[in-house]
Amino acid sequence: MNNLKKILTIPQLRNADNYSIKKNSISSLELMENAAYSFVKAFEKKDIASKRIMVVCGIGNNGGDGLAVCRLLRDKGIPATAVLVKFKKTLSKDCSSNQKKLNDLVFLNSTSRLPDFSNIDIIIDAIFGSGLNKPVKGFVARVIKAINNSGKTVYSIDVPSGLLCDNISNSECIVKSDFVISFQRPKLSFFFPENSSYIKNWEIVNIGLCETFIQNQESDKFILDKKVSKFVKIRQRHSHKGTYGHSLLMAGSYGKMGAAILSTKACLRSGVGLLTTCIPKCGYEIIQISIPESMCLTDKNPNILTKLPDIKQYDSIGIGPGIGKDRLTVKLLGKLLKNSIQPLVLDADAINIISAHNKLVKLLPKNTILTPHIKEFDRLVGKSQNTFERLKKQKEFSQKHRCIVVLKDAYTCISSLEGKLFFNTSGNQGMATGGSGDVLTGIITGLLAQKYKPLYAAIIAVYFHGKAGDKAFRNKGYNSLIASDIIEHLNIKNR
Repeated sequence: MNNLKKILTIPQLRNADNYSIKKNSISSLELMENAAYSFVKAFEKKDIASKRIMVVCGIGNNGGDGLAVCRLLRDKGIPATAVLVKFKKTLSKDCSSNQKKLNDLVFLNSTSRLPDFSNIDIIIDAIFGSGLNKPVKGFVARVIKAINNSGKTVYSIDVPSGLLCDNISNSECIVKSDFVISFQRPKLSFFFPENSSYIKNWEIVNIGLCETFIQNQESDKFILDKKVSKFVKIRQRHSHKGTYGHSLLMAGSYGKMGAAILSTKACLRSGVGLLTTCIPKCGYEIIQISIPESMCLTDKNPNILTKLPDIKQYDSIGIGPGIGKDRLTVKLLGKLLKNSIQPLVLDADAINIISAHNKLVKLLPKNTILTPHIKEFDRLVGKSQNTFERLKKQKEFSQKHRCIVVLKDAYTCISSLEGKLFFNTSGNQGMATGGSGDVLTGIITGLLAQKYKPLYAAIIAVYFHGKAGDKAFRNKGYNSLIASDIIEHLNIKNR
């Protein structure tokens, strides 16, 4: 896992700043210039042609970044004005240095009128940076409210002003940014759904901090990005279907055979050698006609799964999509948990069953992978007041029950047995459609049969599931994307 980038706390990022300044023999002002240059380089790629730009700056180092950004934009011939919101008399040293380089800066204080954004197209927010640790009040709060009510496109430097980075913000006085260009690492709060109205889009730019120092810091939080592809095994020329394992998927019930089809197709697309789908009798013709590549095993019951088949021959087992919660299905799941020595994936109704029957939680084999969405997870562990509390419960659940939890959301979070958290960055809002979770279950189950360790199987599946959704979006758009599109665009590869 050393390949994956760590998410650091703000104090740790401050230490990385200081270390990089000493190591590279540069001043803090030069590091600020690097940050401003990196912001401008990313900003230039956006739709800014012929746009009128105002940079709204504070008195600290984030304000200094903003003043430097304004100057660099002007140097490139891009018209920009700057406003300094002077809510205290003293500026930070580096902010003051950059202030002196702009000769037409507009100063605002508590007695000034609010900025006039009527003739502005883009506002760049540089009032508060990542060091803020309390709610914004007074004059600055009014400025932020004016930005939010302006109807203009808003970019934020590093973080939206007013946002807490390491915890849940307890204030609504936060800049609603259309795009955040952040430095070196995303902040933990970027992944919280509570902040979706403040961070609509974000990207990370490198400002020259020492990556070795960052990766040597203690952190239990990691980012899933393109580096995940390095975990994918290269398929060998001299191999056969037996090389890539045999999965069993237990899915479907009367009226819910679509879930079985989706998870089955996705499992096959994962690269598994052989797949058997166990379904109620009502789905036999459906599976045989829809997916000839999968073998089919039917329960004697016409509508639900009731009996556990002989599972000795399988290398992985996935259960849950569309199975319902009948008492006979509950007994089947309990028997599976008691007898399985294969890696397991529990999704959907399988999770709902163990939530309703607490004694089954104690039967979870080590390294079992659970894939709940937020409501399913809340049913499993109890409701949480916010994402920060939910992540704490997720981590504790994984540690206590020695299992892996894939908590599905806009930024799906995977928790390991050791309590590490992995936040996914692929995927998009078009994937918020019925069947997406069934697809993910199939992918994970197939990877497990190919002898991936459970944590790696979960990480690879989540990342490439999201990548497939991103490719599907480019062809279908957000509104028209369906779960089958994710399967059709799935491409798990080592590069």
